[in-house]
Amino acid sequence: MIEIFHNGGPVMYPLLLCSIITLTIIIERSFFWIGIGMQRNQKLVDEVLNLARKGEWDMVRQKASGSQNYVIKMIISGILHREYSLVKAMESSAVDEINQMQKFMDVLDTMITVAPLMGILGTVMGIITSFDMLNVSGITNPQAVTGGIAQALITTAAGLSIAIITVFPYNYFNSRIKRAAGIMEKYATSFEIVYEQILIHKTDARKEKR
Repeated sequence: MIEIFHNGGPVMYPLLLCSIITLTIIIERSFFWIGIGMQRNQKLVDEVLNLARKGEWDMVRQKASGSQNYVIKMIISGILHREYSLVKAMESSAVDEINQMQKFMDVLDTMITVAPLMGILGTVMGIITSFDMLNVSGITNPQAVTGGIAQALITTAAGLSIAIITVFPYNYFNSRIKRAAGIMEKYATSFEIVYEQILIHKTDARKEKR
């Protein structure tokens, strides 16, 4: 591998940097989503919604205290700001959660694009080297020419390999983000309906007292 790396020429160094950055982000995002999965607690979400239907806000805060579940955090944000703008508070919380989920995704997207381009750059440099050697030694020394061609092939293969390996986790992480956004939208809508029902009941109760 070391010999192949050196034969690839100077472009292999930025490609190595790209592969290190990509691998680091993939590992970090994998642990992030594992953590998200461990924080998932459907039972707690259902309990919070049931308590919200009854208007027991203090109990909701007690139940959800310390929870890192993104749905719970969004609902709690709505509860804390229900007197002002419940919907906007939940939207703001959801945006914060999505931003955390999208962290470093732009970098992975860039690596998928840049790595093959660097490989092509190495290809061009290798071909230029081959033609230079051909001008110097002519066809009497074919080994001098094949060295440049080998350099071109190695960098292309390396750039494509980085992009291909990166695109699978990139698409997986994006699918998780879309799924999480859909879940938050679902529960935000449910909680908004619950809160509107509470307000209607309160208004009806006041009318009856009058």
